[in-house]
Amino acid sequence: MAPLSLLPLAILASTPFASAIPSSHLYPYPRAACDKPTLDSAADTYVSAQTSGSLNTLHSLFASNFTYLENNKEILTEQSLLKKPLKIEHRRTNHDLVTCATYTELVAPTGPYVIGTQIKHDAATGKIVSIDTVASTTGSWLFNATKTLSYVLNETWVEIPEGKRDARATIQAAGDAYLDMWSDAAADKKVPWGTPCVRLEGSAYTGTGAATDSCKPGIPSNHNQAPNTHRRYVIDESMGSVSIFCVWEHMMNASDSHEFRLENGKLRYVHTITECGGKTCKL
Repeated sequence: MAPLSLLPLAILASTPFASAIPSSHLYPYPRAACDKPTLDSAADTYVSAQTSGSLNTLHSLFASNFTYLENNKEILTEQSLLKKPLKIEHRRTNHDLVTCATYTELVAPTGPYVIGTQIKHDAATGKIVSIDTVASTTGSWLFNATKTLSYVLNETWVEIPEGKRDARATIQAAGDAYLDMWSDAAADKKVPWGTPCVRLEGSAYTGTGAATDSCKPGIPSNHNQAPNTHRRYVIDESMGSVSIFCVWEHMMNASDSHEFRLENGKLRYVHTITECGGKTCKL
């Protein structure tokens, strides 16, 4: 298991392992007084900083207790990927108005990088409490940013009409059940498999555009592996999505991002980003 010291207390406190939470991992968040314009403005500033490699505008948004994590390690922003200017060719941001957070997916083929970032705010002040990034590059699991870009640009991620949205708990439960499959033989029965469904695992794509596309190919048959721990969540009911960051213990204690989208209660898309501590990822 990755040392807990890699994850600051502020982040660990938001994981299902920090307190006596049922095995379903359903997470009882307090409702935050938070608005989408504040979240969008901060996410825009973050993307601008990553594009320019300059932290000047981003620094002013940090809370006094701000922490920055990159691939599950707390480091200084001045030593981070944010200092490297990237040409970003895909960006999507989802919003969690309950926990006052965003999840942003970025693809920069010339970097080359594929990045997932959770930004969490103080609901009272709007200041950024943490930036938590999983950044994959050459050597990461099934990495090819150019291929990843070609796939994401052909997917349809649009807001789901209010009357058709799944409940927050339903969305999180789907993601947790999927991540439990490596260590729980019954977990796959709890995943709300949909058709069509496609998984973008690094740059490997399970879909062909057919109505019969499935996310089931390649799911684990060995359920006695190390679990996926230290989960951190950003849930956007309007997009049917949950972003889950974790420690991928069965593969080199990798830093992992899994994002799931549900439509009409069924799994539609899965995106993964997995980075192995600067080493080539191997099972």
